[in-house]
Formats: sequence, C-alpha cells, structure tokens
Amino acid sequence: MQNLTKWIFPFLIVFALGCQAEQDSAQATAAAPPAEAPVSATIDAKPASSASANYVAGTHYEVLPQPVPTADPSKIEVAEVFWYGCGHCYDFEPLFESWAENLPADVAVVRSPAMWDQQGIMERHARIYYTAKALGVFDEVHMATFEAMNLHRNQLQTEEAIAKLFEEKGVSREDFDKTFNSFGVTSAVKQAESRLRGYRTQGTPEVVINGTYRVSSRLAGGHQDMLNVSSFLIEKIRSEQ
Repeated sequence: MQNLTKWIFPFLIVFALGCQAEQDSAQATAAAPPAEAPVSATIDAKPASSASANYVAGTHYEVLPQPVPTADPSKIEVAEVFWYGCGHCYDFEPLFESWAENLPADVAVVRSPAMWDQQGIMERHARIYYTAKALGVFDEVHMATFEAMNLHRNQLQTEEAIAKLFEEKGVSREDFDKTFNSFGVTSAVKQAESRLRGYRTQGTPEVVINGTYRVSSRLAGGHQDMLNVSSFLIEKIRSEQ
C-alpha cells in the first residue's frame, strides 16, 4: 500500500495543478477522465469573423506584459498549451484540430507542452511530444498518448511505460532510447519551459496568439469561445500589420 501511495499521490498533485486551473464551474468535469472519446463532428470549427464579435482585453483575453518570441516572425503564430494528462485538454484537442485546419496560410500552428510540477511527471510527458516529433510519429503518438492517460488510465509515469507506447506505434526501443533523452529533445523541453513562463500560463488548455495574447476558457467562457476569441485576435493582428 505504501508503494501504491508513493506513485498515486504525486500524480494527483500534478493533475490538480496541470489540468485546467482556470476552468469555470460551468465547464468543470469530475476528477475522473472522460469515459469515451469526444465527438467533434457537430462543432462549428470555422474561424469566427471579427465583424461578428468584439472581444475586450482583460475581459475575454489577456495581453502579455512582455511578448514571447515566435518561431516564424513572418506568420501569425497560434500556440496551444496542453498537458496529455489533462481531461480538459483531451476534450479540447479535436475542437482545436478542426479549427486549425481552417486557418489561412499566414497562420502557423504550434504546440507547447505545459510543465510545472516538482515531481517531473509533466516534463516526462513533454518529452513524449518532442520525441514523437523528432521520430516522425507525431500523428501516431499524439492522440494515442491522450487516450492512454484519459481513457485507459495509463498514467505513463515512467520512461519504461512511455517506451512501450512508442513500441506499440512501431518505434524500435533503440530509436526511442536514443531520442527520448537526446540533446535535441532536452533543448526543446527547456525552451518550452521558458515559453511557459513568458505565457504566464495558469492552467491547461490555453492558446497564445502571436506570443502576445493569452486565451483561457476562464476569460473566454469555454472551449469553443477560446477558439472564437483566437480567431478574433488573428484578424486583429492581421489588420494591424
């Protein structure tokens, strides 16, 4: 029992900190992850027009006091801040994916894994994302990781458990071992930690537009509202260029 408590207690702390500190009571779900995959077929994923809404800084979104550099200054960057163990992120992901598919060519979509726990669990999960990207298996691993943690109760706390997930998706153990703790992945994780501080992230999921505007469900009003506010901010930036 002591060994079981040793593993479960840190994860519960991380879950409480990482999985949407800013969701309002209308959006809050039970502590247990959702029992079935969310359905995205009925959502309106088209970017909202700025003519149809007028969102206000400080009310619907936050203006960051210090802009965070973007990966490609020639494009308007949309950064999704997420954690694989967050049930709200799991619900938000299909909405975000469908919305992102409709964004114009001058918008670049990136993801930035959240990590702020003292146990290092979220840092390990961030390595999943960057390892999958480095090995070219993002499409195979990304949603599989969400599902493992939120549907199958596989908390992926150890490197061994994570390696098994990659092996199930066709990655050899040798390739995984060479990449998971590589210099490139470690550098990417450290950069994500730095961005997170600049983003002033207070929960997950969040969206940061062009390193300047932070959009959360607490301010926007909900997951779909986050995307509507993000669309508004994209058009705002484009009109000011």
